Amino acid sequence: MHADHYDGFAARYEAENQRNLLNAYYDRPAMIRLAGDVAGRRILDAGCGSGPLTAALRSAGALMTGVDGSPEMLALARERLGDAVPLHVADLARPLPFADGAFDDVVCSLVLHYLEDWAGPLAELRRVLRPGGRLILSVNHPSVRVFFNPEEDYFATRPYTETFVFEDGTEELPFWHRSLTTMVREFLAAGFRISAVEEPPPAPDTPRDLLPPRVASGEREAFLCFLYVVLTAE
Repeated sequence: MHADHYDGFAARYEAENQRNLLNAYYDRPAMIRLAGDVAGRRILDAGCGSGPLTAALRSAGALMTGVDGSPEMLALARERLGDAVPLHVADLARPLPFADGAFDDVVCSLVLHYLEDWAGPLAELRRVLRPGGRLILSVNHPSVRVFFNPEEDYFATRPYTETFVFEDGTEELPFWHRSLTTMVREFLAAGFRISAVEEPPPAPDTPRDLLPPRVASGEREAFLCFLYVVLTAE
């Protein structure tokens, strides 16, 4: 998938991103928590979209830079962030416009699952991290797809499509499925050490009407959706 695919529905995606369960009350809080104390840290938001995670980390004291492949999403990020945060149109499959070791951390929220090839992007993200720097990422949980589609081969790296529902219509988004084993092998091959793996619950302040019924009732604390990994650059 080309990131500029989002150009056609950037504003609608941004509006949904601010209020829905999976972005506003699940992914973003989890990424912020995993990042921890970021005051004074140089952080690259790789695939920053319209900039909500960039804005949150900047408010916590981080020195933020953002890249995204969608000019329209970056235009929305510029409206949110002003001119103080450097923003670049960039493709993770190509060299990034930064020096070696330029960042203390990279956050990469719900981006890698759009890519067929991970070797090049992971190597490039490793390059722009200082030794000991962190890559904090979230991806579609590899178990979810085969839970709902048990006839599919869990261990095959393959494309699939999901329908994203807006108030005024739908969009088809293409993804790539990888097994957990494949993910781990690619992380290690790129020169990272795995520091943490998490499957978190939604944020405590999630409105009950957004939660799945069994979570809202208290029967369950969490649900499988995204996988969170913290990698350390060796």
